[in-house]
Amino acid sequence: MNKAYTTFAPVYDRMMHDVDRDAWASYLDGFLREAGAKDVLDCACGTGAMAIRLHHLGYRVTGNDVSPEMLMQARTNAFMARAKEIIFICEDMRKLKIHKPVDALVCACDGVNYLTSMQDVDSFFRHAAEALNPGGVLLFDVSSPYKFDRVLGTNTFTEETEDYAYIWKNNYDPQSKLCEMTLTCFVKNGAQYDRFNETHLQRAHSEAELIDALKHAGFTDVAVYGAFTRNPPKDDCERLQFAAKKGN
Repeated sequence: MNKAYTTFAPVYDRMMHDVDRDAWASYLDGFLREAGAKDVLDCACGTGAMAIRLHHLGYRVTGNDVSPEMLMQARTNAFMARAKEIIFICEDMRKLKIHKPVDALVCACDGVNYLTSMQDVDSFFRHAAEALNPGGVLLFDVSSPYKFDRVLGTNTFTEETEDYAYIWKNNYDPQSKLCEMTLTCFVKNGAQYDRFNETHLQRAHSEAELIDALKHAGFTDVAVYGAFTRNPPKDDCERLQFAAKKGN
């Protein structure tokens, strides 16, 4: 699993300004309420955006992430949002261990794409099953193979605001299913700009691969939707939402 989101942690939330996180949390809330969940683990929680929103929706939330820098920002965000009850743990999602099983585990915004082999995916699913109560639910999304092939590809994206600018270069290899993302960010610091560089690596997992891995890990009632809907994904769907239940 590649190490990412170190120098970018303080500006990550600003760079996600076009993502409606309230709507995303509301979407997941629908699944969680149907499952009767109370205790939720937000895996690969990043800066805590989803954990904080789920906390405000009434869930008892724990967040974990492999990046100490992102968790530092998450704790700051939770304090500012009056959500200091959230517990944040620095932990690799492939080796997930919690002291008490939870009713639901969520992993939003590409966390599973950062698992760059099916062996890593299998390890996460096994540990996720162990972390759930019987009948507990696993909710996660992935950027689809279509998105990697047709949207990211070898394209470059840029953005410039008053506070920062970034250059995001992609290099997707259909054979390995791996996409290397090189990000260069310039963040305003007084009268000058600080430059940061990071390289991220993601894998384009197929729907079939993930369904097979979930079933092998003991999950049942596996469903796949076009993200933010309850409809089957279309061929050009850029994000897939998975929902699976741990067997009793």
